Order: sequence, then C-alpha cells, then structure tokens
Amino acid sequence: MAPSSPSATNTLSASPSNEHAQPPSVPRRLIILLAISAGLSVASLYYVQPLLGILATDIDIDARTAGLIPTLTQLGYALGILLLIPLGDRVDRRRLIVFKAALLALALLATALAPSIATLLVASLAVGLTATIAQDIVPAAAMLAADRERGKVVGTVMTGLLLGILLSRVVSGVVAEALGWRAMFFIATGLIVLIGVALWRGLPRFESTSSLSYRALLATLYHLWRDQPELRRAATAQALLSVAFSAFWSTLSIHLLDAYQLGSAVSGAFGLAGAAGALAAPLAGRMADRRGPHQVTRIGSAIVVVSFLAMAAEPWLSAPWALGLIVIGALGFDFGIQATLVSHQTLIYGLDPAARSRLNAVMFTLVFIGMAVGSALGSYLLGAWGWPGVIALATVSALGALMIRLFARTPTPASS
Repeated sequence: MAPSSPSATNTLSASPSNEHAQPPSVPRRLIILLAISAGLSVASLYYVQPLLGILATDIDIDARTAGLIPTLTQLGYALGILLLIPLGDRVDRRRLIVFKAALLALALLATALAPSIATLLVASLAVGLTATIAQDIVPAAAMLAADRERGKVVGTVMTGLLLGILLSRVVSGVVAEALGWRAMFFIATGLIVLIGVALWRGLPRFESTSSLSYRALLATLYHLWRDQPELRRAATAQALLSVAFSAFWSTLSIHLLDAYQLGSAVSGAFGLAGAAGALAAPLAGRMADRRGPHQVTRIGSAIVVVSFLAMAAEPWLSAPWALGLIVIGALGFDFGIQATLVSHQTLIYGLDPAARSRLNAVMFTLVFIGMAVGSALGSYLLGAWGWPGVIALATVSALGALMIRLFARTPTPASS
C-alpha cells in the first residue's frame, strides 16, 4: 500500500484486497508533513475568533454581525465534511487534497483583502468548506499505514490537527496585536500555499476505492450509519466528549475574567496546557496498536470524567490552587479526548477500508454537532448557573461517552 518513496509519481493501491498485505512503515517525514498540514488547515477555522473585536472596529460592524463570521466558518466546515469528504473514496486523494489546499489559500486571501462584511462572510463560508482538507488527510494517513502501526500514525496526525485548533487562537492574537488582523490571514495564505506544494510533491497517488456516483456516495452515508453499530457507538461517544470539550473552551475566558480578572492573554496560555495534553496522544495510538482501541476508548473516556470531576472542587480552593487545578484538568481531559478520538478512528477505519472517507465524514459530522451543542449549552449554563453548571454539563457528557464504551461488546484480541 505505502510507496517505497514519497515521490508524486508513485501509485498507492487502496483496494480492500491489498489491506492485509502489510506495507512498509510510512516515512517519518511524510507523517510529520501530514500532521503539520492537518494542523495548519484546521487552524484556518479558528484564527478569526480572538480577532472579532478589532475586526469589528476596523470594518465598522456591531458585535452581533461580527459573530456571524465564525458561525459561517463552522457551518461551512460541517457542510464540507458532509458534502465533500465522501469524494475521497471516489477520486485520487492526493489530487483532492492539493486542489482543496489551493481553494483554501484563495479563501484566506479573500478574507485578508475583504473590503466589506458581505465579502468577509462569503469568504468565511469558503474557508470553512475548504479547511476540510484536514479530514481528507487523516484517512489518507490511515491508508498509508500498515495495520501494525495505524494507531500510531493516525495518533500523530491527529495530534497535529488538535494542536492546530488549540494554538491557532494564541498565535492569531499575538500576530494581530503586532501587525493587525489582516496580516494573520496573509500569513495563513502563505502557509497553506507552502503545505499545498509540499503535499503535491510528498504524497503518493491513491487509487479510488469506489466507483459510485456522487449521489450514491452520499446515500451510503446513511447506509453506513444504519449497518455499522460500531460506527454509531464511536460517533455518538465522541460527539458527547466534544460537547464537554467545547463547553469548557468556549466559556473558559469569560470565567477567568469574571472570577479572577484575567484577560485573553492568560486564556490563551490555558490553551497551551491543553496542547501539552494533546502532545501525549501518540502514546494513545501506540496503546491502541498494542492493547486494542476498544480498551483505550474506555481509558480515555474515564480520564475525561475524572478530570472534570476534579475541577468541580474549584469553588472551595484559593485562587492559585484553583487555577492550578484548571490547568491540570485541561491537561487531563485534552489527553483523554484525543486518546479516545484516535482510538475511535482506528476502530472505524477497520470497518470498511473502501469507505474510510465516508466513515470519517459520518463521525466528524456528529463531532462538530457536539461542538456546536457544547458551545451553546455551555454559554447558557454559564449565565444561568455559573461555572459549576459548565463543569456539570462536561462531566455528564463525558460520563455518557464512558457508558457507551463500557457497554460496547469487545471483540477478541485478534480483531480489536
């Protein structure tokens, strides 16, 4: 399956019949390229979030209108997952990835140059649609990897993706403060151009795994959901963990300001704590390869539950201890969520090798629904019940994911 070198002229056979012919290990430089590419592409969704204040002032719009920008970006991402990701099973993934990278660069450039809110909103939707390149890269990495190392490879690439999410806000705020908000999008455009060229040169060609029409491909999303109980369990459990993740990160900055009078710079520093937890995720991939992904989903979900339960003690602690507890909790639950995500992906990619892009589309559609629900419910509960309400929501959601994993049937070691 994996080529002997990363030359663009190589052809990757992705047919199910080759799935058991153990290919050589994926070159480390290619894994790193995929991880960086996934991180930079998904970061495009989040650059704008800390910039809304200065952006609104610059183009003279109110806060409510400015809020439409990240909303349309996330909506575009959800639509892109649902409508574009299935194409990865029908066409050469290398060509699809590079083409979408070019479109993403154009969308980011349009954002940087936008003269009005109307142009900015259209560009934001386009950024969301094309930033789904990250969800093309992960199945590509799974296809390149042999069975014996798939968890490790997917874990490394997913670490890059999660770091892109967690660090993008920090980098964006620093750049905008020094150079202005448009500079961040000019820089992002250049970075996407660079990774597009690197992916064109470094990725092999991939054989398509389906000859279905586009309409039939979309119809199979429902069939996969209906016929694959493991996909339903994995997607639902990960969506519940995403509710917890999003509820915490979307309300943390407000909580820190209200409770401790700490500004956005400190909130960004807490993102670094979450990133440190994500860096440990390749360990989860290796655990999934050795002990089986089902077991790791249980361990990861349990870590998330314990992390949020511990943070419930914050009101009874002095400020330094309370802030330290939040840092430790962020480290813990980010690692647990990432470990569970990597293991869930390892599970679903083994269900139907010819449908990996579609399996990925189904799971991440639910994941981003969970993210949206977590953000909305977290904001509501913060206003109604304060920070304990947010922690309660996160704990209950994580506990629901743990229950799903505990009561799932575990296959024999040979098949897990």
